[in-house]
Amino acid sequence: MLTPGQYGEMVKRAAPPSPVGKNCGMAFVIGGGICALGQLLRWGFERLGLAAPLPSTLTSVSLILLAALLTGFGVFDRIAKVAGAGTLVPITGFSNAMTAPALEFKSEGLILGLGAKMFVIAGPVLCYGTAASAICGLFIYLFGLY
Repeated sequence: MLTPGQYGEMVKRAAPPSPVGKNCGMAFVIGGGICALGQLLRWGFERLGLAAPLPSTLTSVSLILLAALLTGFGVFDRIAKVAGAGTLVPITGFSNAMTAPALEFKSEGLILGLGAKMFVIAGPVLCYGTAASAICGLFIYLFGLY
């Protein structure tokens, strides 16, 4: 039986060193590029003369659709290997987290495969996000911060 110390040493030998600086830089550049693309989309929708909340909504929908399409064609995974967390933080990461399991399990059927597996990763995010917003809203209401 391995002790925790022996196991730690075994993991250090097996795991390659991570280039933290390079990884952070790529996450910053590609994540920033995704956000810049979102800003360009928003400005484009505004230039079309669309009223106030619509450009923001169309920007979000466009980024979600683009990430889902890139996931379906296998491009998003290649970008994510280079960008790391840079693709996960914006809304594109959420789109990928819902699309990838749905595509992987579509052979199990529309309900038990595609429909159910879509929420394997996204479900906890939705659950905890909803709970956190309810708790924050209650806190703001009780303490009159609004």
